[in-house]
Amino acid sequence: MYSLRFHGEETYDPARPLTDAPTFVVDPIDGTTNFVHGFPFACVSLGFAVGRIPAVGVVYNPSTKALYSAIRGQGAFLNRETRLPLKGDHVEPLSGLANALVAIEWGADRSGNNWETKIRTYEKLGKSKENGGAMVRAMRSLGSAALNLCAVAEGTLDLYWEGGCWSWDVCAGWVILSEAGGIMADGNPGVWEARLDGRKYLAVRGSPGGTGQKEIVEEFWSHVQGKLKY
Repeated sequence: MYSLRFHGEETYDPARPLTDAPTFVVDPIDGTTNFVHGFPFACVSLGFAVGRIPAVGVVYNPSTKALYSAIRGQGAFLNRETRLPLKGDHVEPLSGLANALVAIEWGADRSGNNWETKIRTYEKLGKSKENGGAMVRAMRSLGSAALNLCAVAEGTLDLYWEGGCWSWDVCAGWVILSEAGGIMADGNPGVWEARLDGRKYLAVRGSPGGTGQKEIVEEFWSHVQGKLKY
């Protein structure tokens, strides 16, 4: 029998990593810098994982009163009533990076190879196609991994690429994303099965019948400059 465990930012101990045991994976404030500055993009992120697979997720933004929730196999919801994605059966198919709104984050570690990979990738994503870039429609840096994932789940963002955040940042949002028809791949090219504690993520919104999801992941990977290592 497994006993319930807790895994979170404030109690993290490298000597006690995430295991397969049923575990509450919690971040009391995701988007701390936003919270300090009064920017209304911070939340409580409460996830539950079994076998290191996200199973339950609740994300609450007290500034906007937005409550996102999901249970594996039972759908994802906004404020308990509105099923995600927001456009329901009328969600548009994915049609490549040129038409995509992409979330990125700077992160706290701004030196070394991971920083260089991020900066060179951002440049490649933004460049015109004539200059070898993807020329994504636009990029946003909003400062909360959990709320970025919820925005991808609801369909207001198309993708979210991140390296360096932790399981407590993504566990709850991951369930919400998956139950809204989205997928989570690894942030590094070629790795389709992202790990909850892998610290590298590429989230893609739902699309009718999964149309364009695989293609946009591969297109994004083709513009990643280097390899994220955590």
